[in-house]
Amino acid sequence: MPGVVVVGLQWGDEGKGKMVDYLAGQADVVVRFQGGNNAGHTVVVGDEEFKLHLIPSGILSPGTLCVIGNGVVVNPKVVIQELEGLKKRGIDVSGLRISDRAHLIMPWHPQLDQLQEQSHELKLGTTGRGIGPAYIDKANRYNAVRVIDWINPSAFRRRLEEAISHINKQLALYDHKGYSVEDIFAEYSVYAEQLREFVCNTSVLVDQALRSGQNVLFEGAQGTLLDIDHGTYPFVSSSSSTAGGAAIGAGVGPTRIDRVMGVVKAYTTRVGEGPFPTELLGAEGALMRNGRGREYGVTTGRARRCGWFDAVMLRHAVRVNGTDAIALTKLDVLDVFEKIKVCTAYRYRGQILADFPASLDILAECEPVYEELPGWHCSTEGISKLEDLPANARAYVDFLAAQIDVRVAMISVGWRRDETILLENMFGVGAGY
Repeated sequence: MPGVVVVGLQWGDEGKGKMVDYLAGQADVVVRFQGGNNAGHTVVVGDEEFKLHLIPSGILSPGTLCVIGNGVVVNPKVVIQELEGLKKRGIDVSGLRISDRAHLIMPWHPQLDQLQEQSHELKLGTTGRGIGPAYIDKANRYNAVRVIDWINPSAFRRRLEEAISHINKQLALYDHKGYSVEDIFAEYSVYAEQLREFVCNTSVLVDQALRSGQNVLFEGAQGTLLDIDHGTYPFVSSSSSTAGGAAIGAGVGPTRIDRVMGVVKAYTTRVGEGPFPTELLGAEGALMRNGRGREYGVTTGRARRCGWFDAVMLRHAVRVNGTDAIALTKLDVLDVFEKIKVCTAYRYRGQILADFPASLDILAECEPVYEELPGWHCSTEGISKLEDLPANARAYVDFLAAQIDVRVAMISVGWRRDETILLENMFGVGAGY
């Protein structure tokens, strides 16, 4: 079973970077299949901390090929900065590959992102990195620049002249002076020369790896509740962050995907705006955020909203992803709580809802129905065997698994790579828990 997708099952920030880094040691290829540099993955190896936004976490595993797929919108300046930072720390980056069919984030995309957010009464809580406008241009087709055109100077100039003639008219509505073809052509041509060696038809590369029986890990960004179709729309990202997006964003058929692992926090967090039924606004939420949780965004530094585990939301996420097993992260953050609550249903105007509603008006009125479990009052940090978990911690894991009806493959009890309890190898070894 060589094709494995790793996706977030909440609102992002679940710890996918650590899980991908852990599994990358068994993978031959790691593919990032959607999103842009609005994502942030923190990986701790030994005493070293790495923060990545575009380059797959697998880059930290020697010999692993790392692919930025066609479904990603690529800011070349960010890629170059990440490459330079990794090389300075002694990391071999020669295994990076960038899809020739990926689309670029151009200078006007972050500008439009910020101007649109400022001009709308509805605030989406965008990171301002230009991801949404880049995907808009991709779908609109007139103003988009693909990697394959970017590395061809004559094609790039043609695309740039066409795009800027439209973009400057759009920016004029915001009293923005617009952009110069010559300035952007000069800047982005330098980037093209720096990254040209990494560009190829990654669809062929990934397909050949799968056909030859190699282990391929598909790495998602954001989370299921930020998916453009299945998330809390419009408070979502602009791409398909569910497992189905892996086939499209990597350029392989859906039959090439064998298993899906969802990454889930032992509680819930959210960055940005939108309803959050289990949010804790008092001391308990602050304790999750400011204690071992360190719940601040990798990309923006924004404080994450924190709350209890939401099984209603997770059942929705497990279903739409076809999740085989989960990696439960940050269990250690709950070490200090005397009582721990789990939302098992919603109460809406006197009715009990077991399924996650599409309407945000309904979701905003939903009250969580909780079951309370006892805490374990001792440290789980660094535990590497299931049998060494405190009895109440293990009971909590059992309860969550039963609520969302999925196996537990991994449990994370710390930031470092080795602070992980492995119960099932997603590449085919072990039966799960």
